[in-house]
Amino acid sequence: MEGSREQVTGIDDLPVRDELRGKSPYGAPQLDVPVRLNTNENPYPLPEALVERIAERVREAARNLNRYPDRDVVELRTELAKYLTKTGNHRVGVENVWAANGSNEVIQQLLQTFGGPGRTAIGFEPSYSMHALIARGTGTGWISGPRHEDFTIDLAAAQRWIAENKPDVVFITTPNNPTGNAVPPETVLALYEAAQTAKPSMVIVDEAYIEFSHGDSLLPLLEGRPNLVVSRTMSKAFGAAGLRLGYLAAHPAVVDAVQLVRLPYHLSAVTQATALAALEHTDTLLGYVEQLKGERDRLVGELRAIGYEVVESDANFVQFGRFEGEGGSHAAWQKILDRGVLVRDNGIPGWLRVSAGTPKENDAFLDAVRELLGFVGDTPTPPKEQSA
Repeated sequence: MEGSREQVTGIDDLPVRDELRGKSPYGAPQLDVPVRLNTNENPYPLPEALVERIAERVREAARNLNRYPDRDVVELRTELAKYLTKTGNHRVGVENVWAANGSNEVIQQLLQTFGGPGRTAIGFEPSYSMHALIARGTGTGWISGPRHEDFTIDLAAAQRWIAENKPDVVFITTPNNPTGNAVPPETVLALYEAAQTAKPSMVIVDEAYIEFSHGDSLLPLLEGRPNLVVSRTMSKAFGAAGLRLGYLAAHPAVVDAVQLVRLPYHLSAVTQATALAALEHTDTLLGYVEQLKGERDRLVGELRAIGYEVVESDANFVQFGRFEGEGGSHAAWQKILDRGVLVRDNGIPGWLRVSAGTPKENDAFLDAVRELLGFVGDTPTPPKEQSA
């Protein structure tokens, strides 16, 4: 037929950018099983008083949905600044805060501003995979930096990599996802100094899980460091994964800079109203965080007692292993799933990750991994001797 074109059957038939070909989108299996502990969600539903307050605020916002929302998100940024000042041991003003649709959009805006074609970013993997994916999506080159076998950052090697590659953006995730370990402040400072000497570069500290940490936030490090950014989210500690609200703290110039790339009216009036309601109930929500921290620590202790290796965790999840032999960690993931419990296989050989759930959910998980090891009485079979 005249004017016809070759039939498109898949992505590779489209004129997509070369760096996107053969890649897979970010995602985690969402399976209908009794216990889902694979996506680091807060397992506790929002308290009824907060649900009612959200309904009130959204009802108020709905009366003006014929108008655009506050483009600069001033009220929400003001309340976020108060929360950071109260919990972060560092005074933060509205001029230091920016908010977007989840921490992923915060990271995207930062890379649109400070990365892009002809520029590079470095992260220390395994770490949050969206850093590399968003880098690729913004045309930013990606460099995978070194870690030790125990998943801590190899500082000496990392300093060399920064000096040699001169990246425009450096990512430091603490607590790290998926391993759970925190990065010491002195390591962050050393990497910041290396980045300033090499370029200078922007350093983004991803603190998505900081409320679950045994230690403190790195917010005080912002003082006198205009190229340092701390990224946060309301998805985890606030139990608001469905809200999609992320935010950052940084020098006011950084806040001004990211507004060069943000879309007009990017945060809806409903999103802003819901987030403001959640911030009114901070004390209650952080009480749930304390419960989850206790459950996280219980998982660490129980897994080690059974016979697993466990990475020290400052997050609301635990990485455990090691699974060797035929099938490795994926075979172990499937056997745990067969017992009605979904955990995360991140593709790190020999390791799986489990999110801290309710006590009942955690008990179900622990029962499943005891069966996986052939646990009998007080004598577990070591993981490394298992075929799974």
